[in-house]
Amino acid sequence: MAPTSTAAEGSTWTGRPDLSDISGFWTLPVAERAAAFAALREQEPIAFYQEPQQAYLPRGAGFWAVTRLDDLLTASRTPGLFTSGKGSTSIADFPPEFIEFFGSMIGMDDPRHARLRRIVSRGFTPKRLGALTDDVQRTARTIVDDVIDAGECDAVTAISARLPLKIVCDMMGVPESQYEFVYHRSNIILGAGDPDYVPDADNIVTAILTAGGELAELMRDLGRLRTEKPTDDVTSALVNAEIDGERLTPDELASFFILLVVAGNETTRNAISWGLHLLTENPDQRAAWLADIDGVTPTAVEEIVRWASPVIFMRRTVASDTVLGGQAMSEGDKVVLFYWAANRDPAHFADPDMFDVRRSPNPHVGFGGPGPHFCLGAHLARREMSVMFRELLTRVPDIHATAQPDRLQSMFINGIKRLPVAFTPGGVR
Repeated sequence: MAPTSTAAEGSTWTGRPDLSDISGFWTLPVAERAAAFAALREQEPIAFYQEPQQAYLPRGAGFWAVTRLDDLLTASRTPGLFTSGKGSTSIADFPPEFIEFFGSMIGMDDPRHARLRRIVSRGFTPKRLGALTDDVQRTARTIVDDVIDAGECDAVTAISARLPLKIVCDMMGVPESQYEFVYHRSNIILGAGDPDYVPDADNIVTAILTAGGELAELMRDLGRLRTEKPTDDVTSALVNAEIDGERLTPDELASFFILLVVAGNETTRNAISWGLHLLTENPDQRAAWLADIDGVTPTAVEEIVRWASPVIFMRRTVASDTVLGGQAMSEGDKVVLFYWAANRDPAHFADPDMFDVRRSPNPHVGFGGPGPHFCLGAHLARREMSVMFRELLTRVPDIHATAQPDRLQSMFINGIKRLPVAFTPGGVR
């Protein structure tokens, strides 16, 4: 079967899209957003924009929007020129202590980034990740068991969010009694621009700092406990890991935990949610996946990540005058790498708006570009998605969305807050 398009037939865009309009452009239907980026890639692939106006921060000098995959790859492969240390997850300039607290390694440059990544990698060895396989399978099965008789649920809270949340918390040794606490604080940190999560727009920074501080204190307490009485969790491995005489400080451990629960929870949860939406919109692709679950799952997971691109962008800062994609840039310029746009670059993806579960090759950058900041948890995310969709497709194969996704209002995260789904009650035990 040929894949069908998830974009509206004949979608076009006239004029220059305003990428700085968070409550306007970034709330448009996905097809319109895709058409706007397609026009930008063709007419102005590296375009300069004013920064979004934030009530809580002064407006900066503007940014270069990178929308072609080749240019994004070039910037990612030259981290000494396109740096992360002045901020990677926000276009606005936050204070340095804010960047370090919430950005952890992704807001650092070498050599400090390399030092932290070497230490943290001790907690993510192939052996340790391999041991998670049974935990992921068991958790996915429990999630389906809990909803299978209802015939309907909100896919985000009942399915998508539960798997990565439990796996990340269990990995770190966070008790089940704290799951909801972690879930709600991570929502605030990444969804602060959405009034559902932070209703008071004048106190967004306070809300983010409070949520981050509470998560940090949870991990500092756990780190102290694991230093005295280590177990087999990742926190124990991290607080006791030593490379060249160095260990993680309590603040570094807390900052890494915030990165892990936010990135590991939010991005995988949104990919699973978008996957359920895509299977509803593309019944032929569901049929193709169901017909060959073992053969199609690996490519289907990659295609969901490409199409959804849960992390829409990362920012870099130019270290010295340079040229990227024919565009001259000056030292200090902000460069925003739009993964979401690059993952629809027709120079690399045939029919990029199509959702094709057998797409190959699929050189997407849904886990970030190549280089030192490629996602440390990509392998785990792929495993979680593979297991969750296998469980859903074999036990409730007719699961489908009954409404359009209730999307997060965000320029940074391509999130879904709610997605009602229905299926035949009882399913397969």
